[in-house]
Amino acid sequence: MMDRTLKALSLILSYPTDELQAAMPEIGAVLSADLRIKPDTRVALQRLTKGLEQGDLYDLQESYVMLFDRSRTLSLNLFEHVHGESRDRGGAMVSLVETYREGGFEPATTELPDHLPVLLEFLSTRPVAEARDILADAAHILDAIDTRLVRRGSGYADAFTALSQLAGTEADAEALAGMLSQPDDDPNDLAALDAVWEEAEVTFGPDPNAGCPQVRDMLAMMDTPAPKILNRSV
Repeated sequence: MMDRTLKALSLILSYPTDELQAAMPEIGAVLSADLRIKPDTRVALQRLTKGLEQGDLYDLQESYVMLFDRSRTLSLNLFEHVHGESRDRGGAMVSLVETYREGGFEPATTELPDHLPVLLEFLSTRPVAEARDILADAAHILDAIDTRLVRRGSGYADAFTALSQLAGTEADAEALAGMLSQPDDDPNDLAALDAVWEEAEVTFGPDPNAGCPQVRDMLAMMDTPAPKILNRSV
């Protein structure tokens, strides 16, 4: 049975399109009915879905890109926060793809497998306890992104607040502090962003050493933030 709330949050955190705008009333209804989410957060999510439904699509898309595509500390690619630019990230994503396939899940998207909306769609198909445990393992990353979005006055923060409530646990304070100690990116500093995002191409071919660990085993490594890359000019 699908967890419709996780599916709804996956859609909210996806790149805005005409189809998503049309679906926002239904998405909002799903979220408002889930008693696992606190009442004030459900109210805030209604504001978010209403804004995504009624906003100018171009403005919504531009805002989404500025937040999630041009701010590394807000990246929705979760392994970016774990492995940074290291080659370990490629191996972890190969294993994640295999885990998806073992669960009968084939993402219909061009996004990377560690993209949060993709992971949430997968978790919406898994048992509730399993999904909750995986969200709990990523709680400090979710809370760090939430805090940064609040600082920027973004309604997307409420989606991360809801995910933390669905996880049902407090984020590790030390790990969260480590995440928040990293300076925020300036999405308007294109030269700096280009330097930071330059990295080796990630491929997803067979890897005899990758294995197929459970998603939770991989996300459990999130207890240590990725090392900060300093003075990178390549």
